[in-house]
Amino acid sequence: MVTDESDEHAVGYQVLPRGTPVETPDGERVGTFDRAIHHYREHMLDGIVIRTDKGRLFVDAPEIARMTNRRVTLTIDAGEVAELPPYRSFLGRRIGG
Repeated sequence: MVTDESDEHAVGYQVLPRGTPVETPDGERVGTFDRAIHHYREHMLDGIVIRTDKGRLFVDAPEIARMTNRRVTLTIDAGEVAELPPYRSFLGRRIGG
């Protein structure tokens, strides 16, 4: 798929739209963005929740390379995404895993 990347630009996790494609470093689509988890005490991104064929998965912030208006690029490959923990929430916090 050829896309015009001239209008692609970095965005903050606070404004990233739900449904944005999530890709591996080699461009393989592994899911879509569902929500960001904000670490309130540290005032920073804790991670994101992505929707996949396996359900909702939690991606820790260090595994996110870049967020743009067109995509989220991870630092991990599809095999590592398949091993991510399922996301379960309780008052907006990740539990279990």
